[in-house]
Amino acid sequence: MRFDLSKSGGFIGMAGLAILLFMDLAAGSVLPAWGVVLLVVVWLGLFAQGCRWFVPHPVRVFWLPVAGIAFWFAFLLGGEALWGW
Repeated sequence: MRFDLSKSGGFIGMAGLAILLFMDLAAGSVLPAWGVVLLVVVWLGLFAQGCRWFVPHPVRVFWLPVAGIAFWFAFLLGGEALWGW
């Protein structure tokens, strides 16, 4: 069996975005409200891009949650270092 992202990448990416939404909302326990709003706005942008790329570029959709999780970690760690959350 071969792993083919051109067929399954869109579904895997959208599932990853759903997981990322839960991570964004759960971060509310350590972030101020504006931080959660910012994370959700970024997630909405990633989700909109995933919807646009779902059929024509499924491999790109696969990488959207990876970028979102990288931003999530950078935002949380940066907030801790800069603002002491």
